[in-house]
Order: sequence, then C-alpha cells, then structure tokens
Amino acid sequence: MESTFSVVNKTKVRHPDLPFAKMKEKVLGKSYNLSLVFSDDALSKKLNYEYRGKSKPANVLSFPLSKTEGEIFINPKQVRRDAPRFGRSYESFFLFAFIHGLLHLKGLRHGSTMEKEERRYLSLFE
Repeated sequence: MESTFSVVNKTKVRHPDLPFAKMKEKVLGKSYNLSLVFSDDALSKKLNYEYRGKSKPANVLSFPLSKTEGEIFINPKQVRRDAPRFGRSYESFFLFAFIHGLLHLKGLRHGSTMEKEERRYLSLFE
C-alpha cells in the first residue's frame, strides 16, 4: 500500500523549507500515513486545551490515529517565539519540533530515550 504525506498550511506564516517527507520516512517508515498541519495560535491553543488541558498555544502537537497513521500540528509563530529559549534558530527549532512530534507518533514519551533519539535524528538533518 502506498503511504501518504500531506501538508496543509492554515496560516499566512512562511515555514522553513525542510525535508519533511524524508524525515517522516526516516523516523516512521515508508508505510506511515502522516498529515502535517501548520496552525495558527487560535487552533493550537484550542487543541492544546482540548487534549492536554493547557490554555496556551503549543509549538507542536502529535495525534496518533492508528499504528500507521497520525497528524502533527506545528504552530510556526510559537516555534519562532520558543526558539530563543532553546538556544536555536527558527529553522533549527522547527526541525526539532517536527522530529519531536514524529517521535511521539512512534510512541516515545519525554525522557532520556526521547532526547537521545532527537539528537540522533537532528544530526542527520541539520
């Protein structure tokens, strides 16, 4: 079965030109179906509150739909605001946020294993 990878931009904000499809394949494999949505603050805040109980926009949210399908929502404005706190450029933190979201879809939770995997994948694409 052919996998799908779609990108939907619900913002007017430009996002970095990153190899999203290649990154998706490297982390989740070729057969994983992924929808990547660039969201604004309002949608990000709504989803973050609805699913995590947090009343603020998130930089990235991941939603596994099945073992082979999921969605990632990235808020470019929040990524830009958060990048300096993590000592990264906008593009570098955008890459990090996407990888972080992919790893959540792979089943990883926050912790040392996830941080190790984040560093490994970042080194392949930075």
